[in-house]
Amino acid sequence: MRRSLALAATFLAIGATPAFAAPIPSSGPAPSLPAFSGSAVAAHPLDPSKVTIAPQNPFMAANPGNNVHNDTWMTDAYRGKGPLGRSLQTTSASQPPSVCISLTFDSEGRLVTVCGSNVAPPQARVIDPKTLATLATYDLPQAPDLPGTLPYQNVTGGAYFFLDDRDRIWATTKTDHIVVLGESNDGHALTLSHDYDLTGVLDDSTERVTSALPDFSGRIWFVSKQNGKIGTLDPSTGAVHAITLDEEIENSFAVGPNGVFIVSDRRMYRLDAASNGTPRIVWKAGYPNSGVHKPGQIDAGSGTTPTVMRGGYVAITDNADPMDVVVYRAAERLAAGQRRTVCAVPVFKQGASATENSLIGSGNSLIVENNYGYQDPLGPNSGALTRSGFARVDVNANTGCRKVWTNHEVRAPTVVPKLSTKTGLIYTYTRPPDPSGSEGYYWTTINFRTGRTVWDRYAGSGLAFNNNYSGLALGPHGSAYLGVAGGILALRDGG
Repeated sequence: MRRSLALAATFLAIGATPAFAAPIPSSGPAPSLPAFSGSAVAAHPLDPSKVTIAPQNPFMAANPGNNVHNDTWMTDAYRGKGPLGRSLQTTSASQPPSVCISLTFDSEGRLVTVCGSNVAPPQARVIDPKTLATLATYDLPQAPDLPGTLPYQNVTGGAYFFLDDRDRIWATTKTDHIVVLGESNDGHALTLSHDYDLTGVLDDSTERVTSALPDFSGRIWFVSKQNGKIGTLDPSTGAVHAITLDEEIENSFAVGPNGVFIVSDRRMYRLDAASNGTPRIVWKAGYPNSGVHKPGQIDAGSGTTPTVMRGGYVAITDNADPMDVVVYRAAERLAAGQRRTVCAVPVFKQGASATENSLIGSGNSLIVENNYGYQDPLGPNSGALTRSGFARVDVNANTGCRKVWTNHEVRAPTVVPKLSTKTGLIYTYTRPPDPSGSEGYYWTTINFRTGRTVWDRYAGSGLAFNNNYSGLALGPHGSAYLGVAGGILALRDGG
């Protein structure tokens, strides 16, 4: 309890952000590991066969800057560049007590985000990408968390927002509304444009909206975690229709031109909408589940937002032991002799495999990260390290799936990693074991082709540098960004 109060006091002290924000202070023992290890590399773009170009949803901002997973196929991949390791410059900006899980970019390249907190209302923010100064804020409605909700794993209140084709924020609230916030041309103001009330189909004592996204016709889909409610909203009329799975949905979902893909704690689903807008299940398929709520997971089920792949596939991880990467055929109907499940490839070790982040998908390749062992950062086991592991699984229409490589070094507590197909690097955020006892966090890159660690760059130490499930983002000019407990981090090549 003392740790929680002390952290809140620290956050409040550093949260009075001036025009040019102060850097986030490190805490605890100094690291004994080097500030930089590895070596800078030249960009090594992927072959076109290893690049997926997700379709552009016409109702969202341009790919890849419209939601935490970059596009509605949830590929977590960029065709633009990221840092290569040359004279790396790290900067940070202290912000009020919160974690900005999703980072998007408006048409002017400004960072747009919604930041959640257990000591203050969720807040939408516009941030200067160079100085990291906050340009505009808007407080979203606050409401008590539902019983049984762990604060450090609560992604309601706008964490999974999206940016539309008019630079507007569409955010779900803790009061079961969807609000639309307009941004001024200079980015210095956010104003309420629309407020859609979903309480007619949601019980505010048992349900909270996790995520909302538009389909390719402009209809807004949304899901609730607790009862597995799936709904649609017609923005032009306000009409809402919903069905209930009576299963938990704790992640976001994927949207293609002809379908919506949702995973619950029991099954994988493809849906579309009936003529009146009511969600309709096209197909459903189970996945292996140990029934164990593994450390680091939000529930005893898949921890991934589905990833749509070219070639007609959709992929998740299951909750087996060890965990599998599971690939399904996405088509509505299967050809004679085909099975819905293409493969289930085990990754990492038995008793030490779990993830709470979407797979990276590009071409026929999937990248998975191990989050097993993550603990409440304010709890008694906050210093626990996660188990190491990154792996790549490739899908072949003729021969099935195979594990290409496993990296046994990298420990990435909870970050949503990203791939730059222009550099050939996977970007992640790690916390390696340090003999000094330092809680040091590092920007880390992995070679997409070989799985080898390329370089690590120290970001800072202590709880304020914990990203707690937030997603890494690559900006339009090649910088990397990440929301952490103490504010925003940036990394860019120097010289």
